[in-house]
Amino acid sequence: MNPRHPPNRSTPSRRDLLKTGGIAAMGLSLPRLLQSQDRPPGLGTEENAAQSSISPTPARSKEISCIFIHQYGGLSQLDSWDPKPLSSAEIRGPYSPIQTVTPGFQISELMPKLSQMSDKYSVIRSMTHGNAQHDQANAMMLAGRSNPAPDDPSFGAMVTKLRPSFAKIPPHVWLQKYGGGAAPAEQTYLSGGRLGAAVAPMLIGKQHDENPASDDFRVRAFDRSQGISQQRLKTRWQLTQKIQNSSNAGKTSEYDRLDLYQRKSFDLLDSTEAKKAFDIKQEPSTIRERYGQNPLGQNLVLARRLVEAGVRLVNVLAWTGLAPQEKFVSVETWDMHGNADVGIFEDGWNGLPFALPRADQAVATLLTDLEERGLLETTLVVLCGEFGRTPKISRGAKRIGRDHWPNCYSALVAGGGIQGGVVYGESDKQGAYVKSNPVSLEDFTATLFSAMKIDPTSRLSPDGFTLPASTGDVIGDLF
Repeated sequence: MNPRHPPNRSTPSRRDLLKTGGIAAMGLSLPRLLQSQDRPPGLGTEENAAQSSISPTPARSKEISCIFIHQYGGLSQLDSWDPKPLSSAEIRGPYSPIQTVTPGFQISELMPKLSQMSDKYSVIRSMTHGNAQHDQANAMMLAGRSNPAPDDPSFGAMVTKLRPSFAKIPPHVWLQKYGGGAAPAEQTYLSGGRLGAAVAPMLIGKQHDENPASDDFRVRAFDRSQGISQQRLKTRWQLTQKIQNSSNAGKTSEYDRLDLYQRKSFDLLDSTEAKKAFDIKQEPSTIRERYGQNPLGQNLVLARRLVEAGVRLVNVLAWTGLAPQEKFVSVETWDMHGNADVGIFEDGWNGLPFALPRADQAVATLLTDLEERGLLETTLVVLCGEFGRTPKISRGAKRIGRDHWPNCYSALVAGGGIQGGVVYGESDKQGAYVKSNPVSLEDFTATLFSAMKIDPTSRLSPDGFTLPASTGDVIGDLF
């Protein structure tokens, strides 16, 4: 409160404001997703006003969006993007490599669809870092740093801050929550870190059965509280405006923040475009079937719909679902070291013959769908896990598998100006260590920023000159 104008009967306090007419909630669930505890560093009044805009402008029409697919658990590089057919059986595994449409580039036989479109994407075979723990490695990948601080924002949060969306839809969405004891802390990807909740993602899929492959799936975030009509919401909104205009409390920065996120929430609730984008049942069944009737396939359908509607960044957890008669264990599809009662080469939820063909179908269809709609040029697609797997096959607690291996692994990148048919970096004969062109998490993230036309050295600290978005080097050969 302004000390020159202490509260009295005609001047409600901030506490009164929050109580009046249910202003803090407005009968919506969306403000909880949008309201920030603190204003993001460096966010001034003009930028605040710009972020609240709901109409896309011509200058923003060609900006890049991103669909980041997380292969949680760590995909085996040797059984996917970097096969070693001349190695011994305990290293090469049971799968044969197949030729892609790119001369000299071979990938696993479990990815036939992606093999026929290698001219649409690039593969990095020299990703590397030094941490083999899931939660820590995921936190590192999310922040794009080898030693992230607890409050470091994720890549998605940084993109949302540096390139806010002007569409009438949440700018940052996360599809399918991390689960299991190996999951990273929620503050590393759901909070926005030190940038605040304003850039945190809207989470869809808190439980494993809350995904678009479920028959009863729908996004409930746009639901009004029971008994709250659209007219009543409008009346509440008008009341907040009157109070703001007549009260000294309405001149505070706290009220400005509350007002901004309520306004966004009100706009979203009234937005048929946002509701339509999140309603996957409006998608033709023929297209949904092309992606695959599993959580990953259907989440990628939803991701494409969201990007098409103006969402800047969609994170998708690459959980491929369950085989018939299986019971849910975890969403860590790619953590295939034989500890979940499914061997890495067995046909079950945690095995390559089940999971990799489903990922092949879903990702290949996504790239094709984006291209057919004229969106691939303006949509960066990333497919990557937190690390790879050991070259040597071993026996886990229950079945055969490959253990955690961060020293050398692979990633796919496409769209957003990325060249197709490029294989960057090289591993040694066993796929164990980087032989040429190592790519750190910093380099990888700087490259993603560059693909999204964001300067990796952009400053994200309150003082305006420390803490760049990334300290890595952009991989120019991919562009």
